[in-house]
Amino acid sequence: MEIAVNGRSNLEMAIRSLRKKAQREGLIKEARRRQAYEKPSEKKKRVLKDNIARRRRGRKGEIF
Repeated sequence: MEIAVNGRSNLEMAIRSLRKKAQREGLIKEARRRQAYEKPSEKKKRVLKDNIARRRRGRKGEIF
């Protein structure tokens, strides 16, 4: 991942853009998830919950 720093932008703007890019790619969420061991049963529950949320987001604009 690269962040281009122009002459006009300062360090704070570069850090802000790096954080946004990392969040969009899911790096922050992945790092927090890997901080501690996750039991297989907990992983299964998390995956099921993520799948349900993804389906809900996909159906958000549907009209029945």
